[in-house]
Amino acid sequence: MDPLGARSQFVEVQTLSTWERQPDLEGEETEKEYTDSLVSQEAFPSPFPYREDINRKIVLYNGDVALLNCTAIVNTSNETLTDKNPISESILLHAGPELRDELLKLNGCRTGEAKMTKGFNLAARFIIHTVGPKYKAKYRTAAESSLYSCYRNVMQLAKEQAMASVAFCVVSTTKRGYTLEDATHIAFRTVRRFLENHGKSIEMVVFAVTDMEEPTYRKLLPLYYPRSEEEERASLPLIPADIGNSEGEPVVPERQIRITEKPGSLEDDCEEETLDSDLGQVGNHAFARMEGDVDKQRKLILQGQLSDATIHKQHQRNYNRWLCRARAEDLSDIAALKALYQTGVDMCGRTVMVLVGRNIPVTLIDMEKALLYFIHVMDHITVKEYAMVYFHTLTGEHNHLDSEFLKKLYEIVDSKFKKNLRAFYFVHPSFRSKVSTWFFTRFTVSGMKEKVHHVETLQQLFTCILPEQIDIPPFILEYDARVRAYKHHSVSVYFTSLIDLHLQGSTHKHTHTHTHTHTHTRGSIQNCGYDAFGKVFRPLHFFHILLRYSLILK
Repeated sequence: MDPLGARSQFVEVQTLSTWERQPDLEGEETEKEYTDSLVSQEAFPSPFPYREDINRKIVLYNGDVALLNCTAIVNTSNETLTDKNPISESILLHAGPELRDELLKLNGCRTGEAKMTKGFNLAARFIIHTVGPKYKAKYRTAAESSLYSCYRNVMQLAKEQAMASVAFCVVSTTKRGYTLEDATHIAFRTVRRFLENHGKSIEMVVFAVTDMEEPTYRKLLPLYYPRSEEEERASLPLIPADIGNSEGEPVVPERQIRITEKPGSLEDDCEEETLDSDLGQVGNHAFARMEGDVDKQRKLILQGQLSDATIHKQHQRNYNRWLCRARAEDLSDIAALKALYQTGVDMCGRTVMVLVGRNIPVTLIDMEKALLYFIHVMDHITVKEYAMVYFHTLTGEHNHLDSEFLKKLYEIVDSKFKKNLRAFYFVHPSFRSKVSTWFFTRFTVSGMKEKVHHVETLQQLFTCILPEQIDIPPFILEYDARVRAYKHHSVSVYFTSLIDLHLQGSTHKHTHTHTHTHTHTRGSIQNCGYDAFGKVFRPLHFFHILLRYSLILK
């Protein structure tokens, strides 16, 4: 914490000048320098046209990314997340020792992947860790694809977590051999395409650079983020020929599927060949092989005659189709609900996913998109063991998922979802939800029965997941506190009444005759819920009441 009255070392990203407001340092001469007759006539439209709304989101910042106060900053590291580069060391220094402990729990990060941790002592709330590729000319295509994945996965994670702002460092460090200019082209076009196609919810993207990197960034930014139509026309001749596909991903033409005019004919066939010779090879290609009757396969499935391997293969193919749809769809409206999110780990070190029932307006959203969002978020989580916490707190009829949807979800998801789920904590269940869950796990998805645990209070949940490892919405904390206070009061009243009845029975015993005493004592025992033998065991039960009361209060 900064001393009282001292100026904070952190920088608010809202105070930084956006790209559209920064003047063109090279002046208007560069615009005239590349003016061409075809360009001036606008014969070739720019693949990166002038977009004022996108330029308002871009910030070029010369400084330390670790000092930025935004939703998330990006850390570039190696596969074990132990790289010693200036960016990582600065982030570790300002975040504190807790970050090192958290990085050990991530079990590394593959090249091109992105993983998230808390910001700890940083001004930024989160840190997104990614691993840039090692560049070798021999494997240039693989390096380009990996670097694209770094930027794309960071942006995708920012969108899924409904982040307002994200600050990039230069992911491709000089230690890894990637030339700065080539890497910057990939960075700019990937972020640009993502903002065009999926970036409505992202308000600001900051590129944090050093004095050595700033000239390259300033030179290339106008190519992908022109600040005027004149700058767009002037930058057009400088845009490289390879700009990737619609998402900015590198494309290798040699690896694309090519469809010839006559797939059945050989290239060395001459014009004199007859129709029979032209068609001689039809059916020999892999894509022309017969797969069998689909309806027959379905019939065999119903009859239980297909092998387990065949059924698993078909299920995997179906899941992959859903996963491709989930990655292509714009699911920002579902992400904004904040009904599903990743938090810390449980006592066994397993990732914990949180599902907030009250944040699911079933009647107001497209449930198919909700299913796609669940698949998209959970796909990379379920590759290893995980636990899920469902908060049923204060849910209404419009928040309840019907059994048909849950059954469909269970049938679609990959086997790793079910295999690696170790525990499902159902917090604050109602009587109706307990009955529904029992029927569903008993008759529909019997494999889930042993994994579902009903949790009445947060104190019970904290015996499995530490409080600092799970983010709980405030309304759930308030509800749990009210319920605990009410139970404490109710148990106190109940215990007091039981003691009064017990004392009344003892008083009657000493003031009446033996026959009358037996009658009254039996009546008082019956009032307390005992049979005729209660007279003998009353002292023992009195201590039993004390024991139960102490356990309930815990």
